[in-house]
Amino acid sequence: MTGYRYKGPVSNDRPSCYPAPPDTLSSGSAHAPPPFLDVLTSPVPAGMFPSPVDHRHVLCLHLGEPVPVSYRAGRVERQGVRLHGQFCVVPAGSSTLWTMSHPARSLLLRLSPSLLRDTGEAMGLGEHHAALVPSIHIRDPQIEHIGWMMQAEDRDAYPSGRLFTDSLAAALAARLLALQSQHRRPQAPVPRALPTWRLNQVIEYIEAHLDQDLTLAELAAVAGFSVSHFKPLFREAVGKPAHRFVLERRVERARWLLQEARGSITEVAIEAGFAHASHMARCMRQVLGVSPSQIAGRDR
Repeated sequence: MTGYRYKGPVSNDRPSCYPAPPDTLSSGSAHAPPPFLDVLTSPVPAGMFPSPVDHRHVLCLHLGEPVPVSYRAGRVERQGVRLHGQFCVVPAGSSTLWTMSHPARSLLLRLSPSLLRDTGEAMGLGEHHAALVPSIHIRDPQIEHIGWMMQAEDRDAYPSGRLFTDSLAAALAARLLALQSQHRRPQAPVPRALPTWRLNQVIEYIEAHLDQDLTLAELAAVAGFSVSHFKPLFREAVGKPAHRFVLERRVERARWLLQEARGSITEVAIEAGFAHASHMARCMRQVLGVSPSQIAGRDR
């Protein structure tokens, strides 16, 4: 299973602070859809510049020291000081005019509009409340946490795979809509669980494809639901999110392979669906509290 990384060239007509969007991604499967969420860390120069128009919603999380800025979106102009972890929202198809007092860095998260629409529908929001609006200097611990996890995944070449980043994308979409909704939504009904026969189909599919980079959309399609409906239904059925369930199934398969001496630690890691041996070791310690070498030494 391989991670996905930015491979696109930098376009000369884009500001230097915005490298070309990472549209060229490898996900371990030639038929996998584009990721719901991608990330890059970008330098931001001092001075005035327009943000490029992007086909995805863009969140810019500020990194480092405070920076006084001003920005204009349409006829709205605002000023303030960007602090570490604060973010701004640039909706898909729009642009903002920025003036930076001195150079800075941003963590850019690009979110799929289709996932946002799907999430809004699942949350019972109308079309108006399911649309993002430009905003600046927002602070939210949950969105910050998602940003730092995406940054860590990117730094480590995405060892957790598409299913984990898809889950982060869905959580980000739901949180953004919840923050932007200005009207109290009626309390959501208790989520139903996946019917047993559909759950069995999904589990059988997972077991048959553990060595591949599974996606949330892929599992949702097997169950016959949209991504946003599938997530709570699966969690209600098994008591944990899909990415955690898959991780634990990979750990269990790796343990069996090691106990049966079905290959080296590196070979077992690949066969069980881990990015590499050290990723498998980290997950085994997290789930089982032991290392692969300790498991491999048992029952011999």
